[in-house]
Amino acid sequence: MSEFQNIGLIGRTKSDSAVLSLKRLMAFLEKEGYSVVLEKNTADDVDNHAARVSSKDRLGELCDLVIVVGGDGSLLAAARAMAKFSVPLLGINRGRLGFLTDITPDEIELKVSEVLAGKYMAESRFLLDMSVTRNGKQIGKGSSLNDVVIHPGEYIRMIEFDLYIDGQFVYTQRSDGLIVSTPTGSTAYALSGGGPIMHPKLDAIVVVPLNPHALSSRPIVVEGSSEFKIIVSQDNTEHSYVTCDGHDQVITQPGDVIRIHKKPHRLTLVHPLEHNFYETCRSKLNWQVN
Repeated sequence: MSEFQNIGLIGRTKSDSAVLSLKRLMAFLEKEGYSVVLEKNTADDVDNHAARVSSKDRLGELCDLVIVVGGDGSLLAAARAMAKFSVPLLGINRGRLGFLTDITPDEIELKVSEVLAGKYMAESRFLLDMSVTRNGKQIGKGSSLNDVVIHPGEYIRMIEFDLYIDGQFVYTQRSDGLIVSTPTGSTAYALSGGGPIMHPKLDAIVVVPLNPHALSSRPIVVEGSSEFKIIVSQDNTEHSYVTCDGHDQVITQPGDVIRIHKKPHRLTLVHPLEHNFYETCRSKLNWQVN
């Protein structure tokens, strides 16, 4: 008997291709005798089903495995919701790049059946917690699997801030912002900003300046246990923004303090046995193969 009996499904809503793959997956799971639980928003896009329906907040309590049908953005959202339940995630790619969702639509039955039979590899990934305080009072928070980004928001203007790591002053910087990224996020926005590719198993965090007003400002890789404090300068004339995985957003004011640290709950990602990080990089980033 499979260790996974209750399977939660989250689909990329408003995507016809994702819904088609979702229905195909549901038919396969139900035929094989598994109990299927649909996330509520996902269920709204699936007609004539008899599956149980659950809010995303409760899905992690009801399921042994959650399968995400969509792109990396869909899996990021699921990761933020599921991490506290320690329920593993498996991704079927119906997006564009697919760094995290690594099963293709045409191999759903084959690869999912292998995973359910215990033929899989599991990776532990950490997330980041972010909070913003104003005059000592918390005004916003969020979590991310990829990154926390400080940026100018709707105005293309440089912002100024002070960066501290583990209580030690690093620098005062004027730039378009700052990316604080996990190894998982190192192949996302941080890579576009000039940051290094980090293996997912690393216990490290990379800090990537966005177009800094100093040629000597470069990405910094630090321990995963590091605590970050970013003080928004009083000299800023516009409000800067803080976003988590491009989702949760907080608008800051001069003098606000942004704190970032590793989340206590870790996420387990499930992959087919042949999953290879370097092969993923070769195929997704178009590395030359002779």
